[in-house]
Amino acid sequence: MENPAVTVFRNYLRIKSVQPDVDYSETTAFLSDLAKDIGLECKVVEVLPGKPFVVMTWRGTEPSLKALMLHSHVDVVPVFPEHWKVDPFSAEKTDSGDIIARGSQDMKCVAIQYLEAIRRLKAEGKQCLRDIHLTFSSDEEIGSKPMSAFVKHEEFKKLNVGYALDEGIANPGSEFRVFYGERSLWWVQVTCKGAPGHGSGFIQNSAAAKVRKVMNSFLQFRDDEENRLKSTPNLSHGDVTTVNMTILKGGIQFNVVPTEFGLSFDIRIPPTVDVVKFENQIKTWCEEAGEDVTYEFVIKDTSSHTVPITKDDPWWNAFSSTLEKLGVEYKTEIFPAGTDSRFTRECGIPALGFSPMNHTPILLHDHNEFLSEKIFLRGIDIYYEIIPALANVTA
Repeated sequence: MENPAVTVFRNYLRIKSVQPDVDYSETTAFLSDLAKDIGLECKVVEVLPGKPFVVMTWRGTEPSLKALMLHSHVDVVPVFPEHWKVDPFSAEKTDSGDIIARGSQDMKCVAIQYLEAIRRLKAEGKQCLRDIHLTFSSDEEIGSKPMSAFVKHEEFKKLNVGYALDEGIANPGSEFRVFYGERSLWWVQVTCKGAPGHGSGFIQNSAAAKVRKVMNSFLQFRDDEENRLKSTPNLSHGDVTTVNMTILKGGIQFNVVPTEFGLSFDIRIPPTVDVVKFENQIKTWCEEAGEDVTYEFVIKDTSSHTVPITKDDPWWNAFSSTLEKLGVEYKTEIFPAGTDSRFTRECGIPALGFSPMNHTPILLHDHNEFLSEKIFLRGIDIYYEIIPALANVTA
């Protein structure tokens, strides 16, 4: 028979909380019912219209102490079904135990691992010193505006959070990846304006000519950073700046030279970079492309907060010592993408990124995303040890 925790996980995966325009009513109902089943307090906080936060609480014996927050997001990225082996929301399990579904790695697995670990702890009569809050956010995959609002909300302040866990990334190797910071997220929109004309001529000062210069500057920098990563053995993905052009818009028909093009860039910047200097570099690239080339930020996160990862920090000592007690190999890194943790850290609350998925290919946002049943269950065992270790920190 299937492990009941796996059944819960698969049922959660079958909910189509897929961007864009997610209807969160089904996930909210599912999580609320699960909280009731486990015996956790539960409330729904709507910080923005139609963007609920489900907040569950397991009370500790000393609620005056700062609480532990276990965070996850309920939304998932779009799918292209023609590229999947199975229905992306069927949560089909193969004979080898691989559960194939959108969200299996990013990050519905972690949410259920938290809950099933707590279910086991409660069933055994365990109790922790600190309150434990489980928070489930919306719209993380499209910029985290609800999380940005939630950390300013009175309901968040009432949680009295002292430390938090959030998502990490899988690792094909044996080590677990632990993220003590993350790169800043910049979404930059560049607009190039120029002279119009007939498609048969050599139009001077065209928008397209400026686009080429902008692209060359941004993508040459991208190549330089990629080469730096490849040529420096001690660097990880989170230690360099990535630049990707993701959208190009403009034009109305073949024989009309357009007056305007728009370019969108997704940029991720490590905490070691001087963001003021880097923005000046973007400004210079636009100026060098010609007149009427402007840029604006859709998202501009300048947070560079990192979490202490030395044994004299009681939280890190509890976390890392637990992994070591379990005989688990781990490595610390800067998270290469963006998570809700950036808002938690901006509030002065340390947050680690951790998804216990080793021996697992990295398939977040990819076709045929899957997680092994065995790895999933092992993650519950790990959280079963980590959660009380953190919730019983006394310092």
